[in-house]
Amino acid sequence: MVLLGLTSALALTAQAQAPWPNKAVRIIVPFAAGSFTDTAARAIAQELSSELGQPFVVESRGGAGSTLGTDIVAKAAPDGYTLLVTDNSFAISAALYDKLPYDPVKDIVKVSTVAESPAVLMVRQELPAKNLKELVDFAIPQPKKLTYGSGGQGSSAHLGMELFYSGAQVEATHVPYKGIAAAFIDLIAGHIDTVIASAGSSAGHIRGGKVRGLAVTGKARHPLLPAVPTFAEAGFPDFTMSYWFGVMAPAGVPAPVLSRLQQGVARAVQQPKVIDAFTAAGARAVASTPAEFAKRVDDETRVWKGVITRAGVKPE
Repeated sequence: MVLLGLTSALALTAQAQAPWPNKAVRIIVPFAAGSFTDTAARAIAQELSSELGQPFVVESRGGAGSTLGTDIVAKAAPDGYTLLVTDNSFAISAALYDKLPYDPVKDIVKVSTVAESPAVLMVRQELPAKNLKELVDFAIPQPKKLTYGSGGQGSSAHLGMELFYSGAQVEATHVPYKGIAAAFIDLIAGHIDTVIASAGSSAGHIRGGKVRGLAVTGKARHPLLPAVPTFAEAGFPDFTMSYWFGVMAPAGVPAPVLSRLQQGVARAVQQPKVIDAFTAAGARAVASTPAEFAKRVDDETRVWKGVITRAGVKPE
């Protein structure tokens, strides 16, 4: 009996000391399957599996505005075998909720970004405003008349629009939906006036003439939308917003594991098929150091907290 216990202990110790990874790694995506976050996770997982010689298996664990899946990772063993691939919603949740089942700073370590995508502000085709300045000039004299849709109270589209309209001194009316796809349906139908969303989710509607793109964030025009000016070109250089996607892990993952994972992700996003897949979805493959990623999340959390406070946004 003692011998059996000693054998088991030695086996566990050997496994712990073996180079990471020595078994399958699971990647939690805190959204339903089919999102770009899910697509990005699967592309990265395939590359990491090939490079590191162990399966990286993606699990979609959506719910509670992404906090359900995130909590699973926060409470997992910090051994490098449970990872998180998430997006801006991580920073938004940290800003929006007074209490979360995890501490977004202490319980989660940021490993690397994998992609980013600019935001595009669109309007319904029948709206008289043909550019961003005309939109603001149209809205200011008519407080609350202009409407904008989002994927729900406290979503990135909600806070992004609040950020832009508050800076432009526009009072607009928020119309929340259960997902950004539903907001697009009503924008196309002309039931709401404006929406802001990622370039990937917007490009098809704009290029198909269903809605009109007025401006895109970033320093240059987006390759999928060459006719849409940047916010700077449209006269609003101070507005910045982008959608990011990245890998995180439970706090306490050993430094050598964290380093090997970050290096693996950095190599993965340089692979042509990953770059092509992200580009087709309107995103740019980009890696970062853990420190750079952590700063980005912290800075954005502060921005959204300010927007939430000024606009009086309450979670659903």
